[in-house]
Amino acid sequence: MIRKPAVAGQFYPGNAVDLRNQLQQLIPECAVKRPVIGVISPHAGYQYSGSTAGRLLSGIDIPRTVVLIGPNHRGTGALAALAPEDGWQTPLGVVPLEKRLGDLIKRLIPAVQPDAAAHAFEHSLEVQVPLLQHLRPDVSIVPLCLSFGDTVGCELLGKGLAAAIRGFGEPVLMLASSDMTHYESAETAKQKDMQALKKVLALDAEGLLDVCRLRHITMCGVVPAAVMLVAARELGATQAELVAYTTSGEVTGDLSEVVAYAAVSIW
Repeated sequence: MIRKPAVAGQFYPGNAVDLRNQLQQLIPECAVKRPVIGVISPHAGYQYSGSTAGRLLSGIDIPRTVVLIGPNHRGTGALAALAPEDGWQTPLGVVPLEKRLGDLIKRLIPAVQPDAAAHAFEHSLEVQVPLLQHLRPDVSIVPLCLSFGDTVGCELLGKGLAAAIRGFGEPVLMLASSDMTHYESAETAKQKDMQALKKVLALDAEGLLDVCRLRHITMCGVVPAAVMLVAARELGATQAELVAYTTSGEVTGDLSEVVAYAAVSIW
């Protein structure tokens, strides 16, 4: 079973030629690529956040397997949904799902359930796939779509994910998909987001969840980011870098109401 793209032609070009041309514009050449454990990458339309994601991913030595962790914007399906398909199609071709790692995740984390419904119309993971294909044509993915929000759940899932990756025995990149503050002024968004990103850079998953809740920071992928941070620390991560921070206002010219985007790498 192959998942067909849900947002091709909307969030990114729907044909291979136009998509490749846009990806070449969005992803800069980078001579030195760093192996990392995890990243946070934005998931808006490519015209708004593609250059931010491209700058992030161009500097990473992407392994063959990437675990994609994203929010469930529609709230359908399982609370922790593992994509059950054999592959995901984009205009660039079909990306296979890494079944051995997926099976380890299911075995070690009982809360994770195979569920196509959660992924059917979700854009947060799909938009990452062409970027990865462009940079690593033989990439395989493990898509996880999350719609819970408690600290205990993040801790359990993050530790289970780390155990599965250790058991897998091959290099794995974890990609948490998230935009930052939504529909506030660029100035207010940056003030709020820097509070959240301070916790991210400290690898403080619980602090990230707390500050987003207490400061009303509308970081839509805060739970995927927290899960990734827990897993990254379990896997030995000690450092993080804010690679880029941008807003939609830099494209539209309207700074009064923006969506903000951050690119973070963790190693």
